[in-house]
Amino acid sequence: MALTVITTVFFMWGFLTCLNDILIPHLKAVFELNYAQAMLVQFTFFGAYFLMSLPAGWVVGRLGYKKSIVAGLVIAGIGAVGFWPAAGLRWYPAFLGALFVLATGITLLQVAANPYVALLGPEKTSSSRLTLAQALNSFGTTIAPVFGSLLILSTQVKSSAEIAGLSASEQLLYRTQEAQSVQMPYLGLAIVLVLLALFVWLFRLPALEESTVKADTGHHTLLDALRYPHVLFGVLGIFFYVGAEVSIGSFLVNYISEPDIGHMSEQDAAHYVSLYWGGAMVGRFIGSVLLAKLSPRKLLTVFAAINVLLLIVTMTTSGSTAMYSIVAIGLFNSIMFPTIFSLGIERMGPLTGKASSLLIMAIVGGALVPFLQGTLADSIGIQHAFVLPALCYAYIVFYGLRGSAIRSAPVAATSQ
Repeated sequence: MALTVITTVFFMWGFLTCLNDILIPHLKAVFELNYAQAMLVQFTFFGAYFLMSLPAGWVVGRLGYKKSIVAGLVIAGIGAVGFWPAAGLRWYPAFLGALFVLATGITLLQVAANPYVALLGPEKTSSSRLTLAQALNSFGTTIAPVFGSLLILSTQVKSSAEIAGLSASEQLLYRTQEAQSVQMPYLGLAIVLVLLALFVWLFRLPALEESTVKADTGHHTLLDALRYPHVLFGVLGIFFYVGAEVSIGSFLVNYISEPDIGHMSEQDAAHYVSLYWGGAMVGRFIGSVLLAKLSPRKLLTVFAAINVLLLIVTMTTSGSTAMYSIVAIGLFNSIMFPTIFSLGIERMGPLTGKASSLLIMAIVGGALVPFLQGTLADSIGIQHAFVLPALCYAYIVFYGLRGSAIRSAPVAATSQ
């Protein structure tokens, strides 16, 4: 029952995170941004993970898992409300500010909920359990693009010149409709987040205090956790994986709508974002079964290698082949985050919270890699810029083969 309750939280943060993929082309058109400027959405959103993971770890250590999850939901709700004034002001920095608050809440959810699910049962099946929970996260990312395309992308965005050609009353009507296309969806999400926080608060969940800072009688530091090689390599693994996953999702609408790729409108291209994230959902349901029987390390290696090959295909072809090869990456993304995460906190005992904070901090890859790919796309073209996520998946191949192996930490790390 505890796992069932927590999976609803996974669903919500997946939904909110993927909605950025629809928000990006909308804001890019509204503010007439280049790719690098548009990627500030992901830079701000995932930058919050880097800045707020350590404070979130402190909160989890003091409040425990349950209260931290409730607090994360409420903070995310406050951030969602912030979209109302941001859209009304039609000011890009205000959108980024609201996104940062929203992402702060999700950071707290990630730091609390991921290790909580991994610890709700035997350690040998933690990858399988976390993959199953992440499947519900992927369900949220699958339906978010459809939801966003119907509401956020429903209004045809006009250029500055087109707006100038409208009468004063027509300009007012257009700006009102444009603002409401963002305001209403996020206001609805804010209400749902607060109601979910109340639901979790009222439900009795196991405390699992033996794996929190309260059980850490040695008063270890973050550096102590980082001295374990599988934690250090896992931090880099999360950085590169999230960076690649988010970067691909962020560019899908613009990439698929290109004349020599999908040759379609942005609203139609948004449906392929659903297929991308839907593949991850299907893969996670299948992966949760496979991971209960097969080596997580070997499966991770195979899936990462397949994604490298798919990216090479999309960069060297055009039309349907290029389009479906990039969408298919979602299927093989499926097990990566939960598997890297569970391998990264393996056998960490009371240091689990410290390792978790470091791994969640590494989600900042979702801020940096898309921004770098945006810069590449502006200089060498959107198609060839996918070389960056290909390199990210190549690192994950290494992590599955060697980096995730359990080794003892240096003696200096365990002596106090």
